[in-house]
Amino acid sequence: MPPPRTNLLQLDREAMAGYFAGLGERPFRAVQVLQWIYQRGATGFAGMTDLSKALRVRLGEEAEIRLPDIVRRQDSADGTRKWLLRLEDGNCVETVFIPDGARGTLCISSQVGCGLNCTFCATARQGFSRNLGVDEIIGQVLLAWRELDRAAGDYGGQAGGVFPPEEPGSGGRPITNVVLMGMGEPLLNYDNVVSAMRLMLDDYSFGFSRRRVTLSTAGLVPAMDRLGRECAVSLAVSLHAANDALRDRLVPLNRKYPIADLLAACRRYVERRNRERITFEYVMLRGINDTAADARALARLLGNLPAKVNLIPFNPSAGLDYRCSEQDAIDRFRDILMKKRIMTVTRRTRGGDIDAACGQLAGRVRDRTRRAERLARQGGGTSCAEPLL
Repeated sequence: MPPPRTNLLQLDREAMAGYFAGLGERPFRAVQVLQWIYQRGATGFAGMTDLSKALRVRLGEEAEIRLPDIVRRQDSADGTRKWLLRLEDGNCVETVFIPDGARGTLCISSQVGCGLNCTFCATARQGFSRNLGVDEIIGQVLLAWRELDRAAGDYGGQAGGVFPPEEPGSGGRPITNVVLMGMGEPLLNYDNVVSAMRLMLDDYSFGFSRRRVTLSTAGLVPAMDRLGRECAVSLAVSLHAANDALRDRLVPLNRKYPIADLLAACRRYVERRNRERITFEYVMLRGINDTAADARALARLLGNLPAKVNLIPFNPSAGLDYRCSEQDAIDRFRDILMKKRIMTVTRRTRGGDIDAACGQLAGRVRDRTRRAERLARQGGGTSCAEPLL
């Protein structure tokens, strides 16, 4: 059997330069190939006309540009689109595109399942299989961009114009923002996630600005500090409670990194980001965390931080016993925070009719933790995941 070919989507610019050095080529070849893949939409090497014929032949023998396979596409009545993507090992993850006027946000996954166990999240109930590779993370962005461009009728590929444009979101291009808020905890897959984000930020690849790439975390404090030093993109923190006793129940990671430690890490992070706001995500659970007292406690916690709060109406999923807060309770909670001069937004539920809303993503996971099996035995319902193909 010939050795497996290298998927070039695994390689950020530094790794790509190392790859070509190993072929005896000069480092500028990395920039050329990055532009072909991410800005001209190349799917193979034959059309890369500024490479020598010999190099193109060698790349065709030893390398490839391979995206995940689309198993299914679902379109919501509100314009949200969700893809179920199959990976080489048979696992599947979900990726969601949310259009909103001139803004288009792509929500991507970083793990197959999730290594954490937040009690209100459908993804967590499936257990955990493995981390995604760089190619599987960045492949979601590249695939969505191609699919959306193709649907709009303006995908140029190798024969056409630049793909994507120099400034994401310009020229009518659909994806303006990328958020790592899909399946998984990104900071538990730190190295691969950071390499993928560097490709998103690279001017020779997607060229997103740092404020248009957001990483969402449940609060792995050491990794947050490392991220602030090495790749300080926009940060969203899944908080969901204003005291440790409740957050221990909702987000078990809090037992290791309690709220005081988490907020201290947030302060260190914003100092490196020139005091830019951190987004705090707060899922609204009826009778659990939605009282006026909860709102006042949250305001006290965040009072000395440049913060924005996203209130997320709970999205129901099979096997989860929580209920969404009443709209009056959500509005009261928001108003209390706003009176304390904390920017607060109630997130509009998008894609609920195709299970694409926050907390609902549930691909097809080969669960190594057997978490879903244990929950079923305990009478806690089954995972939302469908059988593996």
